[in-house]
Parts: sequence; C-alpha cells; structure tokens
Amino acid sequence: MIGGGRMSARNISAAAFRMREIGLVIGLAVTIAFFAARASNFLTVGNWQGIAQNVAIVLVVAVGETMVILTRNIDLSVGSIVGLSAYLSAATFVHHSNFPLPVVALVAIAVGLGLGIVNGLLVAVARIPAIIATLATLGIYRGIDVRITGGKNITAYQLPDSFLNLASSKPLGVPALAWIAIAITVLGALVLRWAPWARDFYAIGSNPDAARFAGIPAVRRVITAFAVCGALAGLGGFMFAARFPTVDAVAAKNFELDVITAAVIGGVNVFGGAGTILGVVLGALLVETIQSGFTLLRISEFWRLFFNGFAIVVAVTIDALVTRRLQTALRRRRAEILAARHLEAGS
Repeated sequence: MIGGGRMSARNISAAAFRMREIGLVIGLAVTIAFFAARASNFLTVGNWQGIAQNVAIVLVVAVGETMVILTRNIDLSVGSIVGLSAYLSAATFVHHSNFPLPVVALVAIAVGLGLGIVNGLLVAVARIPAIIATLATLGIYRGIDVRITGGKNITAYQLPDSFLNLASSKPLGVPALAWIAIAITVLGALVLRWAPWARDFYAIGSNPDAARFAGIPAVRRVITAFAVCGALAGLGGFMFAARFPTVDAVAAKNFELDVITAAVIGGVNVFGGAGTILGVVLGALLVETIQSGFTLLRISEFWRLFFNGFAIVVAVTIDALVTRRLQTALRRRRAEILAARHLEAGS
C-alpha cells in the first residue's frame, strides 16, 4: 500500500507535467497561427532563424536557472552576468583579435562561474534568501559592468570576422548559436536525469530538511547549482555578444525576465523539486515566438513586459494549485495507510 501511495503521487505529478507540456505545444501552435495570419513575413525562413538565435541564448541561460529553481531558490542576477560577460568577450576580441573563439568562450564561462559561486555562497553559506542575495548582485554586477565600460560601447566593426560569423553561420540551415543551445539542453537534460549530484537538486527542492537528514550535502549542492547557472550565463553572454555585436553597459538589461519566464511557464516549479528541460525548451520557444510576433506587428514594449509578468503569475498559480493537490493526495494516502495499520494491529 505504501508503494501504491507513492505511485499515486507520482502519477499526479507526471500527469501535471504532461498536461503542462501538451498545453505549451497547443499554445505554441495557436500563437504561430495567430501571428502568421496577422504578419505576412512571420513564417519566413529569415524570421525563424532569428527566433532560433534568440531562443538559443535564452535556453542556454534557462538551463542553469532551472537547476537553481529546482533547489527552491532563484537567480535574478543572470541578466547582469550575461551583460558583463558579453562586454568582456567583445573587449577581449578588440584587444586580442587573434584569440581563438573557444578560448574567449571559456573566459566568459569562467567569469560567469565565479559570479555564480559568489551567489551560491551568499545563499547557502551566508543564509541570505536567494531573492534578496541575487537582487543585490544583479545591481552589483551591473555596476561593475558600467564601471568597466566607462560609458563606452563596442561596435561590430571593432570585432573580428571570425566572431561575427559565429552568429551569421548556419550549418545545415540552422544557426550556429542554435546548435550550441541544442548541445547544452541535451547535456542539461542528461545531467538532470542521470547525474546523482543533479538528482539531489530535486530532493533539496522537494523537502530541504528531509534531504539533509538523508545525508545530501545541501550546501554544496546549492552552491553547485548557482555555479552552473553562472557559468551558463557566462556562455550566454558570449553568445549575446556574437548575436548583438554592439555591446554596452545596458546589454542584456531585463534579460533575466525572459529566462525566468521561459523556465517557469515551461513547468519548473518555483516551489522547487519539479521541472524538465523539455518544458523549458517549449517555454522558451513560446516566449520568443510571441516576442517576435510583437516586434513584427510593432506592438508596444509595454505589452511584451506585460506578457512576461502575466505569464509568470499564471504559471506560479498553476504550480501552487498542483503542489496543493499533490500534498492533499499524499496526506490522504498516508491517512489511509495509518488507518489500515491500526485496523491490522487491532485485529
């Protein structure tokens, strides 16, 4: 009976994920049909290649954000890390145009990794709530970016062709940035599915106290989640600089909103312990498809921000309802098990 109770909870959770992902597919199809009817150039190859490039950057960062949210935390500083890494990547090419692309990418990842570790230490060791700690570092990292840039910007003509070609090249008709995102999402999905340390993220997010009692090194795992998130935000900054080669102190401003929106509406539970990379992919596609449609229809920036905020509210509400449903089902099942044991003991 105990096994049946567990299976019942899993079934409810699995059904919720399937419904969310099916809903996202339907929503994406409806969105495409709507904008295709309203904007004549929405279904062009060029427009979808642009969407793929934008989705690629969001996805790379969202994979890291997912790992943080799974631990029942959040990283609001990813936009600032992307902006700082983007400027440092571009500045490196300005001063060392012959540097290989992988070397500069590794520099950007290392910068993001260091900033992510700082976030993890603030949350896991200093015990500062993640929303407060990363809200502070969002401002700190952006301030560092402003200080480094000195109010200047880097434009495309200052960058080597090898870097500019990274965004413009399209192997097999798919943008190179999208291939990078595909590799990261597949790797992220495999890690979350099979790596024991990544599986611990789910346990910590589901029940932090129980995870500690089970011997899971929660502090180390939370720092790891923030470190991975920072590293991928650094990689996202490198990709951002290739996609938008004019980089200044406000690069990627509010980018964290797109990342969190993609993760949350993709089914990553803000209360921790639940979420899939597939859902994040669908969420990012939906967000960027709508943004592209808004741009083509010349809809105000207000409505873009409104959509992101509204989508987060709806997703969090759904997550809260599903979480309560799961908790109710588990309590009912435990009560049935205890009642059955009491009857057996009495007989």
